[in-house]
Amino acid sequence: MSDIIQLLPESVANQIAAGEVVQGAYSIVKELTENAIDAGATQIIINIKDAGRTLIQVSDNGCGMSATDARMAFERHATSKIRKADDLFAIRTMGFRGEALASIAAVADVELHTRLHDEPLGTFLHIAGSRMFKQEPVNCSAGSNFMIKNLFFNIPARRKFLKKDRPATNDIITEVQRIALANTDVAISLINNQIPVYEMQKAEPLRKRIATLFNKNTSQNLIPIDTATSIVNVSGYIGQPSVAKKTRGEQFFFVNKRFMKSPFFQRAVMNAYEKIIPKDHFPSFFIYLDVDTAKIDINIHPTKTEIKFEDETAIWQIIHVAVRESLGKYNIVPSIDFDQSGNFGMPTFSPTPNMPIEPPKISYNPNYNPFNTESATNPPSQTKHWEKLYKDFYVNVNPMSDRQATTTSEVESDLPDEDLPDAPLQPEDNNIASVCFQFKNKYLLMPVKSGLMLINQRRAHERILFENFMAILENHITVTQQELFPQTIDLQAADAELLRAILDDLKLLGFNIEETETNRFCLRGIPAITKLTSSLHAIEELLHEMKTTATDMKEKMREHLAASLAKASAIPYGYRFKPDEPDEFIGRLFACSMPNFTPDGKKVLTIIPMEQIDKILT
Repeated sequence: MSDIIQLLPESVANQIAAGEVVQGAYSIVKELTENAIDAGATQIIINIKDAGRTLIQVSDNGCGMSATDARMAFERHATSKIRKADDLFAIRTMGFRGEALASIAAVADVELHTRLHDEPLGTFLHIAGSRMFKQEPVNCSAGSNFMIKNLFFNIPARRKFLKKDRPATNDIITEVQRIALANTDVAISLINNQIPVYEMQKAEPLRKRIATLFNKNTSQNLIPIDTATSIVNVSGYIGQPSVAKKTRGEQFFFVNKRFMKSPFFQRAVMNAYEKIIPKDHFPSFFIYLDVDTAKIDINIHPTKTEIKFEDETAIWQIIHVAVRESLGKYNIVPSIDFDQSGNFGMPTFSPTPNMPIEPPKISYNPNYNPFNTESATNPPSQTKHWEKLYKDFYVNVNPMSDRQATTTSEVESDLPDEDLPDAPLQPEDNNIASVCFQFKNKYLLMPVKSGLMLINQRRAHERILFENFMAILENHITVTQQELFPQTIDLQAADAELLRAILDDLKLLGFNIEETETNRFCLRGIPAITKLTSSLHAIEELLHEMKTTATDMKEKMREHLAASLAKASAIPYGYRFKPDEPDEFIGRLFACSMPNFTPDGKKVLTIIPMEQIDKILT
């Protein structure tokens, strides 16, 4: 039998390595930006087109490369960061393996312009699919300028399964956020399809950079954290409990200026917030750890986002105590800012000259005796003949009128005996809610033939709004209620990109939203069919729902938008109906095509059988 094991060609080996290094356009942005930082760049410009599939351009003013170094940089395991194995435990640079450029050149069309600062001419290289097409001297600016075109052009299967533009762009934005937060001394700009997303200045304070990357509201609700120990130094900011969100988006750990994912350390922060925030909410934090490089190992993950610590348990305790200390030191209740300009809006008393000052007078009855109910000084009792107040009540409610009895019997006869009927419930009489009661401001109770119907009022409203929104989208009937005072919405780049994508459909639903500045929107009107107590909160909830259950299917987008908006706009638990509202509410629910379930499949109502009720009371 002949030998079957053989060495793979260099191009095939590079494509296999690219499977780990290049997981998408965001991986290329990460690797090239980190290389620019290692090169000492103070200004980096990232330009992407079509979420990186068509073009990724990263230019910097770093040290640049000579002609020989530029060619060697595209060879596998060629690096300037380490020389021996011991160097792996003293790494301060972002990259060190020497695999990134070789892997990128194996799956894309790469052009490089680079020049040393003290050289008159630079070098131009063109490599595609691991093949060198051109290398020549060129006149260019100092530093490096990489242009990555046609990602995965030679691997159609990989290109076919690239993410759609919006989620792929969000991944790139996330990588830029991580790098920008770790390197506040570097000016970084991100341009997406010729539209500026970020323009960050160099050497700006961390709080200002957080405001640039996210929004001013985030930066204004931060608590500083600063703890120094012999094991680790902890610094950065944590978010106030009052602004905790339902997503983990603004949670960042950095170790020696390198972003790190650590569910273990994240639990230390979450435990510190225990009993301060709701269970389904997550605080923001930007925590920086400074550790001796000899006590960590960063070479355990292909993307270098996981780090192994020598004193992991001790660091967990230090992080937990540091967060608890900051929450206690910087009280989470509002405080008066004595440095603010102007006064606090409190009225002052300014008497005129010769004006007498008299104390206020209080009139009272000196003969009043609270224990003497028969006192002549008191007016006659108002509780006399109180039974007459309830005379009509007992007549109308206890002995049910003929009309009510007829209505109830008709409705009950239409309801099957099962706990949840397969067919939608269709009451014949709109007066069904005349025997409906609200329980704990959360459920509606209604007697039916087989027992007691229990309706979740929030889920029911969600179903009603969903079908209303779908009707508006299909029939293009828009009714907008203009806001008396337009409200400003500041969003981080990823959320702003999502809002732009759904803006046309939101306008069709009745929202009047305009983008006034980059990542800043103005809310001028809301759908007239909703009862939003907080328009801004509804928009935040909508974006949260769109992000957590996003779909890439174009035909499903409007249905998904209607479901997300219905969930964000539905009445909250604790809402108390007015006396005449349950009537209309129940009628609208049973007019829906599928009243038994919410758009995401949760039960709206159930029936407790009479036998079960009898058994409870037996």
